[in-house]
Amino acid sequence: MDDQVTLTREVEVTLIPQGTPMTLPEGETVTITHRLGGNFTVMTHNGMFRVSGANADALGEEVSSAAKSAEAEGGNGPVNTADLWEALKTVFDPEIPVNIVDLGLVYSLECNEREEGGHKVDMQMTLTAPGCGMGPVIAEDAQMRLQSVPGVSEAEVEIVWDPPWNQDMITEEGKMVLGLI
Repeated sequence: MDDQVTLTREVEVTLIPQGTPMTLPEGETVTITHRLGGNFTVMTHNGMFRVSGANADALGEEVSSAAKSAEAEGGNGPVNTADLWEALKTVFDPEIPVNIVDLGLVYSLECNEREEGGHKVDMQMTLTAPGCGMGPVIAEDAQMRLQSVPGVSEAEVEIVWDPPWNQDMITEEGKMVLGLI
């Protein structure tokens, strides 16, 4: 269900699908079309925008726990690989209601201990289309979510194009959400 709200303050947003950073003014009326992974997709008369969970208060919503936990330090304990995958399941392309894991966009995930303490996660991912301007935004969201996992001190997300993504890479759960099965 779409909710129409008035922005309570000026807010930084990202234009979809171009990925251009913009600002919406206080008092602007927006329609919330998606609440995905703690972030929001909104429509205005000027287009579609992504509002990060850290700016949820401008929409009259609570700041997501994922946004709050991303502000915390990673720590030095062991990293649970399952926690990394769960964190990535909270990352969404704002146009598609399926997380990047179930879309089959995550190609590799490697965690190594750092000499200076903590762990570094290296991730390779792709996008559904090479021209997607939201790629850097999605990669940054993935990086933030990985760094919020206990024990992770650093995360690097690289966008790759080989092999090219196709619909066969979507999990069964993702296909069900998209109505493909």
